[in-house]
Amino acid sequence: MSSVKRPADDREKNRVEGGTLYLVATPIGNLSDLSERAVKVLSEVDLIAAEDTRNSARLLAYLGIRKPMLSYFEHNRRERGEELAARLLSGESCALITDAGTPAISDPGEDLVALCAAKGIPVSAVPGPVASVVALTLSGLPTGRFCFEGFLSTAKAARRQRLEELKKETRTMLFHEAPHKLRATLADLSAAFGKERRVSVCRELTKLNEEVLRMTLGEAADYYAETEPRGEFVLVVEGAPAPRTAECWQETDIPAHVQHYMDAGMEKKEAIKQVARDRNLPKNEVYQAMLKGRESEP
Repeated sequence: MSSVKRPADDREKNRVEGGTLYLVATPIGNLSDLSERAVKVLSEVDLIAAEDTRNSARLLAYLGIRKPMLSYFEHNRRERGEELAARLLSGESCALITDAGTPAISDPGEDLVALCAAKGIPVSAVPGPVASVVALTLSGLPTGRFCFEGFLSTAKAARRQRLEELKKETRTMLFHEAPHKLRATLADLSAAFGKERRVSVCRELTKLNEEVLRMTLGEAADYYAETEPRGEFVLVVEGAPAPRTAECWQETDIPAHVQHYMDAGMEKKEAIKQVARDRNLPKNEVYQAMLKGRESEP
């Protein structure tokens, strides 16, 4: 008679261990998204390191949890990181949380994880909401390959340089932006990538006023020129068309070349522009070839 092996008891795996840093994801808007394991860890650790202790105190009060808290953010990360590492090495357990979402993603928690790794301190992740991934799934744009860019630099020269580097990026790109900077960012993205590049503008994700607008960068810039941006934004921007070799173009006529990009999701106007760039031809010449191709159809 064969025996059936029972799965391991996850309760044992989820026990909070002293001397461990826990990265605990918190809701990005909807409190119901907080996991059962996250509540358990927050309830059992010795202390909690928070981006903003006032915001986190409200979350803990809602959960009925009282724990010692320390602030850990961009401007105190070096000295506070060493303090937290010392307490972890002494055997205390600590949960790291941000105001919303997963710590250590575009966040000074990255430095604390690196410090723990250097000192041999165990780090465990309690997964949960990530605004950029939520936006990606709602975008309607390709999700198989993507890159996270977070917030663009506020320095104009650095911002222009980064956007120039991203012009040929074929993966879907994810950007975060605050409402008071959204208009300038949309204008910069439109200037760098072209007004016809598709974008999904995701606002207030998981909250009551959640909104997802799917349009072109030019349309988004025009829309928010007339509409006051409110809430936190994630911009999901379509990647550049994948380059093809010159040999491929020699084997393809212009109408088929344009159709290739349209099949990949481009609007006809943008596909014509891209073919003109590929072949180093005037746009009007590509357009005329399209018209002749249509006339020759039976």
